[in-house]
Amino acid sequence: MNISNLIFPKRCPVCDEILNPMGHLMCKECMPFIRYMEEPRCYCCSKQLTFDEGELCKDCKENPHEFERGWALYEYTGISDTLYRFKYQKRPEYADFFAKDIRKHYGEMLLGLNVDGLVPVPLHPKRQRRRGYNQAEELARALGRELGISVRSDLLERCRNTRPQKELDNALRQNNLKKAFNLLQNDVKLKSIIIIDDIYTTGSTIDAVAHELNKIVSGKIYFLTLAIGAGF
Repeated sequence: MNISNLIFPKRCPVCDEILNPMGHLMCKECMPFIRYMEEPRCYCCSKQLTFDEGELCKDCKENPHEFERGWALYEYTGISDTLYRFKYQKRPEYADFFAKDIRKHYGEMLLGLNVDGLVPVPLHPKRQRRRGYNQAEELARALGRELGISVRSDLLERCRNTRPQKELDNALRQNNLKKAFNLLQNDVKLKSIIIIDDIYTTGSTIDAVAHELNKIVSGKIYFLTLAIGAGF
């Protein structure tokens, strides 16, 4: 057993108690509480569909995106407390669990995309200093280790400290993110990448990031988030 687990025991990402049994990623009793996204899903953004909606959700039909398509692993309502702790309550170690779960469910598909790198959505420096880390970058680095894909945190910066998207309606979300991101390298040429974030709602954040990355990506831009939903 790794001695660090004895000195700094890890917590279950579902119940937040010390892992039992130690060394596992999740308490056995908590496994049934994780709810995964199921078909049918929107071909573009991965949101849940009803069987009579066709291939795209209403949002994607009405609002063309800057990305090709994307995927989410969990239903938001079943993982919301875990994501809140991961994001705001200093639980970056949850990233290891998330990355292994992503590899289990999507690993083969993601590797088949043959992307040049994973690009985490950046935080504004002030917010990152206050939080202590960027949860999207923690997730990207853990997933990069699992899949052997490089992480490109050097491509983009968040140059405006925007209001949290969850506080805004759909129209304000788009305006909130105008010129919020800026390329750090203009001379890089990539074929395709995957944008990494924790939650997808309307897609405004992913679109804003993809808009900048499209300047240096000649192929397709995908995204991957932990959860997806609407109205939160």
